[in-house]
Amino acid sequence: MRPLTRMISRDDRPKQFCRILPEETLLETTLNRVSLKIDWENTFYSLTAKHEFYSRPLLAKINNSNLIVQPVNAETAPAILYSLLRLFLINPQAAVAFFPSDHYFLDGTAFMESVHEAFRTVEHHPENIILLGVEPEKAETSYGWIEPAESHLSGTPKSVSKVAFFWEKPPVDAAQAIMARGCLWNSFVMIGKARSFLQMIEEALPELYKLFNSTTCAIGMPLEPAMIRFLYTCVDEIIFSSAVLEKSVNRLLVMKVQGVAWSDWGTRAQIAVHYAEQSGQKVACFIRHL
Repeated sequence: MRPLTRMISRDDRPKQFCRILPEETLLETTLNRVSLKIDWENTFYSLTAKHEFYSRPLLAKINNSNLIVQPVNAETAPAILYSLLRLFLINPQAAVAFFPSDHYFLDGTAFMESVHEAFRTVEHHPENIILLGVEPEKAETSYGWIEPAESHLSGTPKSVSKVAFFWEKPPVDAAQAIMARGCLWNSFVMIGKARSFLQMIEEALPELYKLFNSTTCAIGMPLEPAMIRFLYTCVDEIIFSSAVLEKSVNRLLVMKVQGVAWSDWGTRAQIAVHYAEQSGQKVACFIRHL
């Protein structure tokens, strides 16, 4: 992706801050999609300090209290844990959803209907975390996959099943086999009660949880930035999927999402092919840059 973003933006900004789409950045696209069902004041942003030059102009109208800034990138587990602790202090009963800022949905409205349904499901199953699994269009080898447990509802729209297994970037033969038996693309969109997320992380990563939980007295206080900067000097890079989700299958449900045309735009080829397939054309910026 770096050659593409350099050509478009003339610098090394991450793809979510780049106008890969002609009209807006992927971050702006994500915010507009999320706002279809979630109010702006209830939307929080997990950021990294080194990227504030790119993110601040896009979030200029957002209240500073909704910006959760990490001093460095330590991968997804610390970012999610820090965000959850902030949200839990605001509302211990809150249900929360996590949205990657660099994904693409052709039908954002349909996708957010699934998110809305997942929030409703969480109210009936507060102990569970719901993952949104997208019905695959092909045996993609560069995505993570979720294997649902057998369920008589597995063929119905927005059906919810227990999670049996995760497959991370399987080879082509394995991808074809798991697609044939009903596995789903992992969108990494997760919905659940903040309390349940925190309990799951504490069980999977007790030392990391203990470290972050020790700083809660400083959250929201003038001391918070300095405390978090020090804390991150003690934190290793930890990926949430492998370190938490794969260890917590008994807590997870997966909701099947259909008809949204999702793509994790990790390569230039994925962008070109996906856009051409879904819109029937290659717009000028793709022809110029891909």
